[in-house]
Amino acid sequence: MSLTFTLVQTNLFWEDKMANLLMLEEKIYNIKEKTQIVVLPEMFSTGFSMQPQLFAEKMDGYSIDWMKRIASTKKIILTGSIIIEENGKYFNRLIWMMPNGQMGYYDKRHCFAYGGEDLHYTPGKTKTIAQVNGWKINLQICYDLRFPVWSRQQKNNLYDLIIYVANWPQKRSHAWKNLLMARAIENQCYVIGVNRVGKDGNEIEHSGDSMVINPLGEILYHKEHQDDLFTITLDKQVLEDVRNQFPFWKDADEFLLK
Repeated sequence: MSLTFTLVQTNLFWEDKMANLLMLEEKIYNIKEKTQIVVLPEMFSTGFSMQPQLFAEKMDGYSIDWMKRIASTKKIILTGSIIIEENGKYFNRLIWMMPNGQMGYYDKRHCFAYGGEDLHYTPGKTKTIAQVNGWKINLQICYDLRFPVWSRQQKNNLYDLIIYVANWPQKRSHAWKNLLMARAIENQCYVIGVNRVGKDGNEIEHSGDSMVINPLGEILYHKEHQDDLFTITLDKQVLEDVRNQFPFWKDADEFLLK
């Protein structure tokens, strides 16, 4: 069983919601290949902003409606994170928008204290595992990548793919690339990492380095320093063959997250 993804690696307009949505809409409508899931970067409508009081939306806000319209028109699942306000708290929330208008979401667990994210945003408390055509997909955001326990497989609930959406700085791209490969190897799953390119409003450069990695840690796609739309079909049989040939997951330690 296969699943087709399109990765959108792009520069973002700093804290300019309408410019970003117009730009991304054009890119998505220009995808020529048949695709099922389109993945956008972290905070795709604003860049990595520490001003949630200015840019946060409710779950019935404009950006959610935009995602609904795009997903319905293109008949895709559309995912990426935006700034959400709920009960007086702000969340870096990954939206999983389905073509029928139903959605799930994941709130970033690990707020990036080095960049002050913990001062403005509330961390999430639960994982979100999306299910599509027999696939289980673990949804994660940027800094979560540095914390392997949060994404670690459990013997009784194996997932098939981790998606990381990010605004990961170029100066730490070595860590980004190697940790993506590590997460694929240790969890025996596919990994997709979608990062932005360009300089943000804090003069921080982003090299992109979006990647697709197979369950052996082999790189199927990698692009740096430029906007790119890339569509790839992943084969679940390849995943199952790897796990059957190398059943390392059976020997993993059991643990309980608190």
